[in-house]
Amino acid sequence: MADNVDLLRKESHFAFGKNWASFSELVTESQIADAEAWLKRLLGDSIRGKRFLDIGCGSGLHSLAALRLGATEVVGVDLDPDSVATMRKLLTKFAPERKWKALEVSVFDLETSGLGQFDVVYSWGVLHHTGDMYRALRCAASAVAPGGTFAFALYRKTRLCGFWKWEKKHYAHASPAAQKRARSVFIGLFRANCLLAGRDFQQYLAEYSRQRGMDFHHDVHDWMGGWPYESISPEQTDTFMTGEGFLCERRFVVGRETLGLFGSGCDEYVYRRV
Repeated sequence: MADNVDLLRKESHFAFGKNWASFSELVTESQIADAEAWLKRLLGDSIRGKRFLDIGCGSGLHSLAALRLGATEVVGVDLDPDSVATMRKLLTKFAPERKWKALEVSVFDLETSGLGQFDVVYSWGVLHHTGDMYRALRCAASAVAPGGTFAFALYRKTRLCGFWKWEKKHYAHASPAAQKRARSVFIGLFRANCLLAGRDFQQYLAEYSRQRGMDFHHDVHDWMGGWPYESISPEQTDTFMTGEGFLCERRFVVGRETLGLFGSGCDEYVYRRV
């Protein structure tokens, strides 16, 4: 996507940090436990005793989960200063005695940051928002120590990616009132789709936190405003990562082609550097 250098500047990006600052006020011990369970599902026991890098730390919730799962040190980096401040606030509250730090560092600057390499590098739903997804993947992979683990999630390529790219670009630069109206339309259509499919929308909301400990309404704002936006298929991901010297250990992907009417969703991957 990076045919326009402005896409690489944080001023052109959606204000993810403000959304995560709002979300962090809702974080409870129950949500932290859900985040731990999700992270353990992805990485098993490979976090314990390891140095952990969280690229695009957002609220800091999953950095906190990594600490509670036994990481010896956690470093969270984000381009957005609001996200960095939010992670510091959250971890100061819930993990004041643990070894961690939150830094305003772009994924593109990791190699020159002096942070070195990590046993586990984690980046969930971030690298497709950088303006140059493939370069971001390569930079993130460079932070993985030999034999280390790289866990990440990326938007699945769908037939409606072109529409969502257009929508996100406009939503990200719209007024708060216009964004609120757009969210109301999206949620209304989503409720109607649940009804047609025979699903209970309220039950869906009640269970949503079990997905990484997140919040549905904050995630809708994040999805609709996630600009820049790129997507990738599992086959494209594996071809790229194999070329970078990684082998796939596990992945959780949508088992069929999806239209992407209410979003593409993220495919999750765990690769080991060989």
